[in-house]
Amino acid sequence: MRTLFRLRRRPLLRGALVAVAALIPLALLAGCAPMRHASAPVAPEAAPRAATVVMNGDLLWHNTLVFDAQRAASGPDPTLDFRPLLDGVRPVVETADMAICHNEVPVARPGGPYSYYPAFKAPQETLDAVKDVGYDLCTTASNHSLDDGWDGLVRTLDAMDARGIAHAGTARSQEEADAPRTFTTADGVRIAVVTGTYDTNGIPRPKGKHWSVPDLDADTLLRRAAWARAGGADIVLVAIHGGDEYSSQPNAQQRRLADQLTASPDVDLVYGHHVHVVQPWTKVNGKWVVFGLGNLVAQHKANVPRGYEGVTARFTFREESGGFTVERAEFIPTLVTPSRAGKPARLFLVNTALAAGEGDSQRLRVAQERTRGVVHSLGGTEGLIES
Repeated sequence: MRTLFRLRRRPLLRGALVAVAALIPLALLAGCAPMRHASAPVAPEAAPRAATVVMNGDLLWHNTLVFDAQRAASGPDPTLDFRPLLDGVRPVVETADMAICHNEVPVARPGGPYSYYPAFKAPQETLDAVKDVGYDLCTTASNHSLDDGWDGLVRTLDAMDARGIAHAGTARSQEEADAPRTFTTADGVRIAVVTGTYDTNGIPRPKGKHWSVPDLDADTLLRRAAWARAGGADIVLVAIHGGDEYSSQPNAQQRRLADQLTASPDVDLVYGHHVHVVQPWTKVNGKWVVFGLGNLVAQHKANVPRGYEGVTARFTFREESGGFTVERAEFIPTLVTPSRAGKPARLFLVNTALAAGEGDSQRLRVAQERTRGVVHSLGGTEGLIES
């Protein structure tokens, strides 16, 4: 919190005024210059506003993650609790001015039934953990958005609303689809998120509701970014849900969109998810592009170890005369451990865990080195900090 201190002018007593007046002739006789009235104090200028934004990769609730929570709930408290899993990223999330998750899948009715790959329905308690850890907004446009049809899409947004989690992506009405999704920080910085997905796994959008799941048409994304800017957004982020699964490099669509979007004055930064592995960071048209954040929480096959690795983005924007620009860019490697009998999956901030001597140091170092190499693989990352 910034506190402005104002100088207070204390009026002189009348006797003091008389005394000063009596001295003036003596001062003139002595050759002193006449006294000048002191100018009014100038209030200090307000410091430029700043905002730190954190973005994570996919929250993909595979069955073993739910089984972990069910085993933990078999005691006196039957509530499914996913907070122990997400607690690993809490120090980064709760200290951000705005924290964004990607809620990959719809939620089921309270109590289930739940379903998993290839058509997901996650427990609503996952959203309780998302809220508790400190996320402010979640993107919801993904290839799994319609896994439980229109009802599942609506149920998920209703469940987020009930918990006070803002969302960007899927929509329950044309008006909701077109309205800018903007979050205002405690310092009054308005940050908008525009997003879309490459596909819905072949599931058609509900009849007459083509707007329910936004796609990756560049003109549409740019039009919505312009609406957000015109609506008062100080910072506009575009989240791309696309790319080739398990590829550590962006595909042609990702590259094309990055170029088209960053060329617009209405877009400040582009980032992506979906491919389940970390992809490079770079600058395009002078703006940061994070092609892929990997997974934050997921349980892929044992022969896809990169699916357990992710990277958290943390960008600090500062206000300048022409708007907000990135003052500090950071990447934070993460690792989620596999679920094992008697040993539930847990999420680690890789560098923090290594420094503290926590977790499997050999596995953490593998994730650290691999993430570091991929993030810098395209170049253009001067000034990027690893945290």
